[in-house]
Amino acid sequence: MSAATGAHAGADHAPVIVAVVGATATGKSAVSLELAERLGGEVVNADSMQFYRGMDIGTAKLAPADRRGIAHHQMDMLDVHEDASVARFQEEARADIAAIHARGRRAIVVGGSGLYLRALLDRFEFPGTDPAVRAALEARAGTEGPGVLHRELMALDPVAAAKIPPQNVKRLVRALEIIALTGATQSSLPRHEYAAPALTIALDLPYELLDPRIDARVDQMWEQGLVDEVRALESHGLREGVTARRAVGYAETLRHLDGELDADETRALIAQHTRRLARKQAQWFRPDPRVRWIDAPRDHGDVARAAADASSLVAEADAGRPTP
Repeated sequence: MSAATGAHAGADHAPVIVAVVGATATGKSAVSLELAERLGGEVVNADSMQFYRGMDIGTAKLAPADRRGIAHHQMDMLDVHEDASVARFQEEARADIAAIHARGRRAIVVGGSGLYLRALLDRFEFPGTDPAVRAALEARAGTEGPGVLHRELMALDPVAAAKIPPQNVKRLVRALEIIALTGATQSSLPRHEYAAPALTIALDLPYELLDPRIDARVDQMWEQGLVDEVRALESHGLREGVTARRAVGYAETLRHLDGELDADETRALIAQHTRRLARKQAQWFRPDPRVRWIDAPRDHGDVARAAADASSLVAEADAGRPTP
């Protein structure tokens, strides 16, 4: 498909947003570059850890020189001591998509952070806040302990509670605040309903192939200087950040720098946690009936095939025909 066809298909309706999703190490970046070239597209990043400046090696972020001249949005917009905000991302990334389409280009959203993708693509409204309610819940967390709030949330919204660690006061307070203000549970808020025409394409790779790829990626990151990257980010406030310091690869390397883990233990733990993350990502996308699954590229030479499969789905979506 030519760039012109991809950018202007479906002139009678809004352009279809294309999202390339899936577990870490399935080849999303490579496929997105190929797809962007085919469709005349620009990339909107939806990997929450690639929002951070300086978190490059540990997030497998494409270097500017490797982006083939294709514009990438929502990368490197936060310092490591700042918290990522789903609401802010929704507003800014939707503005990016509108600007891309206004230029006659195609927006290609890429990432594996399920909540951020849902917030961007779906009808996803954020409940308001009440300082008094929030302050009361935070006070309770301080006096009664976060475990009490977690047990309370488990009784009210077990789905949300299962996803929130008992020690994460910020997320516990927010989940209970939503219930107090709206009567709705946090887990019931998002709907499987696109806010604008969209197509979500997920890359599927069996774990027996994905796991060795993850191990190799961790080894490569280590050799590329992950330890030095984390050490440098310490001086920019990595340890003070709530979100960035917990990222897989960074949390373990900080423990290595503290002398808790040797090099081999650190690499093994990063690989273990990355495999766990990959399974959580796949489990996030599987229940969504709108997601179209294609085989992930098995190697570098297979990227063009995966991009061609994705392009066929885009062409059908542009034509308004449901895919089989």
